[in-house]
Amino acid sequence: MKKLMLVINPAAGRGGYKYNLPDALHTLDRGGYRTTLFFTGARGEATDFVREHGKDYDVVTCIGGDGTLSEVIGGLMALENPPKLGYFPMGTANDVATTLNLPKNDSLAAAQRLVNGAPHPFDVGGFGKEYFAYIAAFGAFTEVSYSTPQDQKRALGHLAYVLQGAAALGKIETYHTVVEYDGGVIEDDLLYGSLSNSTSVAGIVRLNEKLVGLGDGMSELVLVKDPKTVAAFGEIVESVLSQRYDSDKLLILHTKKATFHFEKPVPWTRDGEDGGAHQDVELCNYAAPIEFIF
Repeated sequence: MKKLMLVINPAAGRGGYKYNLPDALHTLDRGGYRTTLFFTGARGEATDFVREHGKDYDVVTCIGGDGTLSEVIGGLMALENPPKLGYFPMGTANDVATTLNLPKNDSLAAAQRLVNGAPHPFDVGGFGKEYFAYIAAFGAFTEVSYSTPQDQKRALGHLAYVLQGAAALGKIETYHTVVEYDGGVIEDDLLYGSLSNSTSVAGIVRLNEKLVGLGDGMSELVLVKDPKTVAAFGEIVESVLSQRYDSDKLLILHTKKATFHFEKPVPWTRDGEDGGAHQDVELCNYAAPIEFIF
């Protein structure tokens, strides 16, 4: 039997993990996995659990949202020979699940997928000395994912993000930014910036799958320049939603690293969680240090 470490965030997805967990555990057992459960009770515990115990397992899996997955990956990155990674998505946005086409908010279906899936190389993002699973971002609406109250996320799901985003429209600001990346430097007033390895952002915006390689050692650098007018802002939104990306205010570049310099500290988000405010940020792509089963 293979040894599987299952980290559970009981607060994720309205506590949905409990509805079919026994059946999921039975499926894992029949599929050749002897499972040990670890329940988190505070932010950062998933990283601590994996850092301390992950080396003793063949596969590390988590039940939770993208933030929980991000913590687990942080723990795996601390190990010399990290075990393979699995994911039972039980969150609100579930961007990684959307990108990987994993079953959401269904532990039994996720267990079946893990048993029948195969390992794939998966890039990990670097945020200074920390890590992220799929995105680090600043600017318009990025605060929404971590500032929306947890009870609203549970009750409203994606609608909570939309409502918070609409409320933020009156206070959107731009940031004078210098961005260094592979092959160039850009200096401009930016509405939004991110480095990502995902086709889904906040469960709402999708990048064309042809642009994104999950294990190719390259990340997508997305920059949105100051639209200056409401009409221009609408053009940017339309460009993204239609996946044409033809607005002159929108740049999508491929790079292994990116450094952002601001005139003042700017709030960031990592995988939908508060990443703190920074005046200078170094981001990078760690090429496929993890094998992700899906």
